Amino acid sequence: MASFALPHVLLGDGPHKVIAVHGWLADRSAYAPVLADLDLASFRYAVPDLRGYGEAKDAVGAYTASEGAADVVALADRLGWDRFSLIGHSMGASVAQRVLAIAPHRIRRLVGVSPVPASGLDLPPEQWELFSEADRLPENRRAIIDITTGGVRPAAWLDRMVARSLEVSDAKAFRTWLDSWAREDFHDRIEGSTVPALAVVGALDPALGADLMRRTWLRWYARAELTELPASGHYAMDETPLALIRAVEDFLRADGGGSGAS
Repeated sequence: MASFALPHVLLGDGPHKVIAVHGWLADRSAYAPVLADLDLASFRYAVPDLRGYGEAKDAVGAYTASEGAADVVALADRLGWDRFSLIGHSMGASVAQRVLAIAPHRIRRLVGVSPVPASGLDLPPEQWELFSEADRLPENRRAIIDITTGGVRPAAWLDRMVARSLEVSDAKAFRTWLDSWAREDFHDRIEGSTVPALAVVGALDPALGADLMRRTWLRWYARAELTELPASGHYAMDETPLALIRAVEDFLRADGGGSGAS
């Protein structure tokens, strides 16, 4: 499948280029709660929609992390960004790690927010049923969001998150993406990478929390770091936006690799 021109927004004029990739349950609007408070003097952010989401909702594709990675690299090429950092939320972290696997020399720093490991996610049968039927059952999407945020979020917020998810995702693409991010294991492609790699997790997230990161992310990346946000679950952009910005931008700022302008 040929690379696709990912729809995207650009923010900031800073020398450090960053591409932020959304997760499974939303398009690029997942990052909306943090955009107003980013350091746009230090960073220039590109926030795209993956195939099957947002402005790319009707885009034909295989809907896999490897295809998404090729699309992200193509976006960087179109922007003229030779080197850049990556942020990926959940499924988006699988895409970001695939980018690292195919273009390691281009990546300055890698951030996973509640990241799916490069080994995928081994879901027990009952959880697989919950996830695999979420393309057609809104109540499954709601249950997934509720469980992964500790069961403590307001009902109205859960309803809003589900409504957005249904609006911005194509059901077929949504279901197909699941097979890729949950079942593909490519950790041998990134294991031993010396690219600085930060995992930011929420203490209220039972699925993609600190324990899993210690068994995966921290073992595979030679320069790995882990930050746990105590008041957050899986959706830190919504739940603890300022704490997330501080953790991510402090990590990106530590690059020390010059301006990175290109």
